[in-house]
Amino acid sequence: MKQYGLIGYPLSHSFSAQFFSEKFFREGIKNCRYDLFPIENINKLLPLINSNKELKGFNITIPYKQSILPFLYFIDPVAKEISAVNTIKIEKKNNVILHGYNTDVFGFEESLKPLLLKHHKKAIILGSGGSSKAVAFVLSKLGIEFCIVSRKKISTACTFEYSDLNEEIISSHHIIINATPAGMFPNLSESPDIPYDFITKDHLMFDLVYNPFETQFMKKGIEKGATVSNGLQMFYLQAEKSWQIWNE
Repeated sequence: MKQYGLIGYPLSHSFSAQFFSEKFFREGIKNCRYDLFPIENINKLLPLINSNKELKGFNITIPYKQSILPFLYFIDPVAKEISAVNTIKIEKKNNVILHGYNTDVFGFEESLKPLLLKHHKKAIILGSGGSSKAVAFVLSKLGIEFCIVSRKKISTACTFEYSDLNEEIISSHHIIINATPAGMFPNLSESPDIPYDFITKDHLMFDLVYNPFETQFMKKGIEKGATVSNGLQMFYLQAEKSWQIWNE
């Protein structure tokens, strides 16, 4: 039985096990399973792998997309450039060898491109974690200027703290991407602390959260006439890309 899984903490929000179970059934894929592995510390990673002898690969989610990097033997060039990994392929010879990739980049790019209009030239990324790095990579690739909003200043060319956001900033950045877990199940009433009063119909608000299907961030955008999207399509695309990597 080949085993795959998801490592992170917490994992109550995740659709990954359901997605892969349905995929295995729908496509007639035999002798495969996908499990959730909530671990409270990244140092529990290797003992977990060693105790699951059939584990062939796994996905990584919050909060370990960056802290897993020292455990990896090989890192794909894209993942290395953004310093964030969400897909691991396991090679077992005399010991365990871990290969790291980032499929969030593929999933986000293919989800975002159909939504872009001519005036979508500047973006704000909410959050500075592993997911935001994939978002920043895609925006750079597409030639979209961006600034990162974080709870504290970080060393990038354009950064804001949440308290910096005002009408001028919101009005000049027509793409706003939530790359934080704010509003993710079970914290359904939460939303990023931004001045939503300045959102207009010209804005595109993309939430990487996909559970719930419509977050408070999205609802507040809808109230202002903005175009909104959740991260469900991104999730599907990155999951399929992970499966491709595991079976190459």
